[in-house]
Amino acid sequence: MATHLRISGLVQGVGYRVSFEAQARALQLAGWVRNRRDGSVEAVVDGAPDAVERITAWSRRGPAEARVTEVVVSEIDDASVAGVFEVRPTA
Repeated sequence: MATHLRISGLVQGVGYRVSFEAQARALQLAGWVRNRRDGSVEAVVDGAPDAVERITAWSRRGPAEARVTEVVVSEIDDASVAGVFEVRPTA
């Protein structure tokens, strides 16, 4: 199981993806993050439960310039999450 995050608010153009990637790599999480055309940021993370909790808590505030208004968290089966963390193109 992996954790899917959909982050809304002022989260594009403020370094959110780069900061999220740095946090995920520091926590040794696998997965990905990307901008969405609707202005949100989407991420899938997988790893130690405490690390997933920490990135989820971080996602609710983000980098200093971000203004997060909502984070929707769900568990998903994602076989494409394998060992690395990456920034994906906008979808």
